Amino acid sequence: MLGVIFVNGWTDAPNAIATAVSTRVLRPRTAITMAVILNFLGVLVMTFINAEVAETISNMVSFDGANGGREVAQIALAAALFSIVVWSVGAWYFGIPTSESHSLIAGITGSALAMGGTGAINMTEWNKVLIGLVISSVIGFGGGFGVAKLIQKIFAHVSRRTANHFFTVGQAFSAAANAFLHGAQDGQKFMGVFMLTLFYNGMVERNLGGSFDIPLWVMIMCSLIMGLGTSVGGMRIIKAVGMDMVKLERYQGFSADLSAAFCLFASSLLGIPVSTTHTKTTAIMGVGAAKRVSSVDWRIVKEMVLAWILTFPGCGLIAYLMTKLFINIF
Repeated sequence: MLGVIFVNGWTDAPNAIATAVSTRVLRPRTAITMAVILNFLGVLVMTFINAEVAETISNMVSFDGANGGREVAQIALAAALFSIVVWSVGAWYFGIPTSESHSLIAGITGSALAMGGTGAINMTEWNKVLIGLVISSVIGFGGGFGVAKLIQKIFAHVSRRTANHFFTVGQAFSAAANAFLHGAQDGQKFMGVFMLTLFYNGMVERNLGGSFDIPLWVMIMCSLIMGLGTSVGGMRIIKAVGMDMVKLERYQGFSADLSAAFCLFASSLLGIPVSTTHTKTTAIMGVGAAKRVSSVDWRIVKEMVLAWILTFPGCGLIAYLMTKLFINIF
């Protein structure tokens, strides 16, 4: 479990700061340090405000009907988490910002299917995930496009020096907000699976309705491990998202960060698990297209979208097969 959280910080959290690094508002090391701290705070603060994202993930599947009881359920979860690490590291190696959220969802779903078939899937909670997929893509792109167009009009007659100063300060704050909200969204998702792990180990019990009371030590540990992952790696994803896909100016970086932050904040308050990767990358596509469609490297976009599409069946299938294998071995 800790390995999956580490990989999320390593391969996914850098999306939050990619634009601020690419526009040279923040130096890479400064940006990564900021992301580590604010991911930590995002997990803690937003979990106290609304833990519904974690509850959605923990209630999405059930291993309760597995033959062999909790011991077999633990093996299935281990197989799911192993599959997520394999998929995520592979995507990182090729510099593709795949969604850790969808890897997580696909992994635990594949394992649940291997154990209990379709009856192990809670489609009510799964629908929230599908809604989040649409929201993160549509609002990300549309918001980025709209905010960029609005800023172009507002600052049309402002001197370049004044505008750049505003966008430098503004992007530093909006990048910080993205890092905070990455922790709020992804930190909760992984805590949801962590609580499942503790449950099948007999360390916690469910409340009425299937929710968990998340202990403070779980919040702190998940935050620290995610932050450690971000501090170790990240530049490969930063380059793919913030430099290769669109050559961003500072007002574009600010527009993308502001749009993504709004979407992530609203989704966190509503308890909808959205993909931070989808939200941020589609916002960047939107601000690039607002200037001109050709400013976006659609070849890079095609690779990213293909990775997103393949995540559910690919990671889910790996988890399904690994679960069958792990049960036979262990």
